[in-house]
Amino acid sequence: MKGTIFVELIKMAENAFGEDTVDEVLDKADLENDGAYTTVGNYPCSELVKIVVAFSEHSGTDAETLQKMFGHWMLTHFVEHYPQFFADKKDAFSLLDSIESEIHVEVRKIYPEAELPTFITERTTPNQMMMIYASPRPLGAFCHGMIEAALAHFDEKGDITSQVNITIPTVTNFEITLQS
Repeated sequence: MKGTIFVELIKMAENAFGEDTVDEVLDKADLENDGAYTTVGNYPCSELVKIVVAFSEHSGTDAETLQKMFGHWMLTHFVEHYPQFFADKKDAFSLLDSIESEIHVEVRKIYPEAELPTFITERTTPNQMMMIYASPRPLGAFCHGMIEAALAHFDEKGDITSQVNITIPTVTNFEITLQS
């Protein structure tokens, strides 16, 4: 995974718990590189999971909730640092539709070695979208949080249900229904 994800997770943790607590938690997490990450580095997803679990144990907040919170954090980061991907989008569904066909195309130009998840979207009605998230990384809750944040970014309200695919556990199916 790209280091920017790790750097932002640590920033979120520092914002929530303070730098001293973050240092203490990272020291206890038994990380390969002692919690030192750069935005341009590449790191195993297992390290990200260790960090989330460590903060879950420290805070008493379950790891899934922390992943969702991080999804919100990252969408805000993307809006701030990559506004071009949001500028011509009128709603969350437009943004979600563009992940695979636009955003990931640009990411691959910059980082050809990046191992990106796959997003398949289908608008089943004007107010409903099905989205398939396929990734070997166990980050479905993170994705869920980003969907919630996308709805909030466009001042939309909706219900999101997610289900890990029983036959392919690396796939999560999302159903997003906008509230009228």
